[in-house]
Amino acid sequence: MLYSVVLTLHSVMRWLIIIAALFAIIRAITGMAFKRGWMQMDDKAGFWFTLLLDIQVLFGIILYFFLSPTTMNALQNFGAAMSNAATRYFAVEHVVGMLIAVVVAHIGRSLSRKAPTAIQKHRRAVIWYGLAILIVLASIPWPFLSVGRPLI
Repeated sequence: MLYSVVLTLHSVMRWLIIIAALFAIIRAITGMAFKRGWMQMDDKAGFWFTLLLDIQVLFGIILYFFLSPTTMNALQNFGAAMSNAATRYFAVEHVVGMLIAVVVAHIGRSLSRKAPTAIQKHRRAVIWYGLAILIVLASIPWPFLSVGRPLI
């Protein structure tokens, strides 16, 4: 029961993250295109994107170490888990990809805020947030993958 609830929250959160990333990236692109100054909303867009990623990591940690039967089995015999593609995906590949994405997003937010000009702030946000969301999208177990999960 708790596993289903947390897994559903984890699944729904992916859509909020995608929306937040798109919002932050669109703000940065329009900021560059219209040579707009770095506004409080630009900073908040990056904040919400990284905050939602952090909350998602928390859900992921709860699933990984406490609730998911897949990862619980993998943790008991990691060697054997590596020979099963689906188990390996959730025990290693999904986790590593998402953690890299979170680090990239946080680096991007920090670098964007510290850039000396507004255009540089926007450019860094586009690059780093764009890279982070591409890593997220590549690491999601989409339904069309052999290890896929439903969209919600």
